[in-house]
Amino acid sequence: MKVLVPVKRVIDYNVKVRVKADGSGVDLANVKMSMNPFDEIAVEEAIRLREAGKVEEVIAVSIGVKQAQETLRTALAMGADRAILVVAADDVHTDIEPLAVAKILKAIVDEEQPGLVLCGKQAIDNDMNATGQMLAALLGWSQATFASEVGIDGDHATVTREVDGGLQTIKVKMPTVVTVDLRLNEPRYASLPNIMKAKKKPLDEKTPADYGVDVSPRLTVVKTSEPATRSAGIIVKSVDELVAKLKEAGAV
Repeated sequence: MKVLVPVKRVIDYNVKVRVKADGSGVDLANVKMSMNPFDEIAVEEAIRLREAGKVEEVIAVSIGVKQAQETLRTALAMGADRAILVVAADDVHTDIEPLAVAKILKAIVDEEQPGLVLCGKQAIDNDMNATGQMLAALLGWSQATFASEVGIDGDHATVTREVDGGLQTIKVKMPTVVTVDLRLNEPRYASLPNIMKAKKKPLDEKTPADYGVDVSPRLTVVKTSEPATRSAGIIVKSVDELVAKLKEAGAV
């Protein structure tokens, strides 16, 4: 069985995001980029399934700018077998919308015929949390979101989901789309020998036109702004003064 793992190139989670002076978007100039952390967990889980003998091949896919090659090489260095890059934009500030991504992924799934698609629950840049669900709908496959545990047994997958009230365990029929959460695993670091080997692994380059998908944006960003600065706290000397301040602020 093949596993398809979509990965996205995003601003590294350790970097403080800066908004452009004109409010048109996030400033990406000279900013460190890396693989979306949730996608990294998905890659790790796919590799573990292959190591357990449940999976034969792990295919990493990225849709975006040409620089996403670096992200795919990271996935290959971790242990993915091959990669597919769909160059859908020339400008690093262009974010391909979830529906267009899902349509391209559907075309790739139709071509590759994987038994499982493992993806991050959301990207940390736009937090849309939509691509996995849209892909499952387009394919007509079962889906399991926010997975903290995944087990495959024959033609079914057992997935433990993180929900508001705790944990929910469901059984879904394969093929399926699973979106993963933070507590599923701890991604491995790519060793130097594996980084060198990754340079020789196959990486196919495609375009949306190859799959007959239009990636023209449907959404327009009106304005981007940083969160409001938090006001300074007030030191009070007694409980009575605290209650009085809370009343003034309308908190009680």
